[in-house]
Amino acid sequence: MSRSIFPAAGPAAADAGSGTLPHPFDAAVALQERGEGRFGGQPHPGWHNMVGPFGGITAATVLQAVLRHPARLGDPVSLTVNYLSAVQDAPFEVEVTPVRTNRSTQHWTATMTQAGEGGAAEPVLTATLVTALRRPTWGATDMPMPEVPAPESAGERVRFKGAAWVSRYDMRVVQGGLPTVLDDSGDGSLTRLWLRDAQARPLDFPALAALADAFYPRAWLRRARLVPAGTVSFTVYFHADAAALATVGDGWLLGQAQAQRFSNNFADQTGQLWSQAGELLVTTHQWAYYKE
Repeated sequence: MSRSIFPAAGPAAADAGSGTLPHPFDAAVALQERGEGRFGGQPHPGWHNMVGPFGGITAATVLQAVLRHPARLGDPVSLTVNYLSAVQDAPFEVEVTPVRTNRSTQHWTATMTQAGEGGAAEPVLTATLVTALRRPTWGATDMPMPEVPAPESAGERVRFKGAAWVSRYDMRVVQGGLPTVLDDSGDGSLTRLWLRDAQARPLDFPALAALADAFYPRAWLRRARLVPAGTVSFTVYFHADAAALATVGDGWLLGQAQAQRFSNNFADQTGQLWSQAGELLVTTHQWAYYKE
């Protein structure tokens, strides 16, 4: 018999036997074990995007499967997800495999499948992950947090009709909000915003992976036109360890994202997430398509 799997951040998950509903994030990344390295799940309607589920919650689900694997070594240090096609509102299966385990690092592959035409399983996502045992060393940060107004002084909470996942977060734009005049007059792609879960939840690695994808397509801002766009490949580098995430708790994060080049219907995007105390938690990179 399968059993539900929830993230390790205990306070946010359902308390067995208490009748307490799980946090919306925990409900979205819930998985059922189907054998070693195989997990089943179902997209959650509360995290729907314009087409299929929010890519960040899908990436978090894959990471969740690795974190629950009994052979897992250490904490995540990198995650790359390739979106092969839109995930349908239907059951899926995630299979994760530890390809090689070294003394301090462990390399993983992951595949998400759904039933295609005729019922045969078809891949909709592939991923590679690295987990590692972190060791104390010298460190420095060459990407300091920019000086911005405090969350309480930022703009109103972001709303976006047609994307349910946006309401799962409290996002306050400091710079580079959605264009209000759609006339091809954009002159930059930099966005800075404060963000956190709308319903308080202690930060963990899957939640951090999802938050790293909380930026709308850079083409919308640079061009000032809401053209069709979507992520092809999404990478997250985790600079923080579990102790650093525990220090953040359910506090605000500052997010920053900017494109570097738009060309022949593809564009890149780089991003960072800092804690409110100024610690760089994540850097992220995306490759996205856009249409005329």
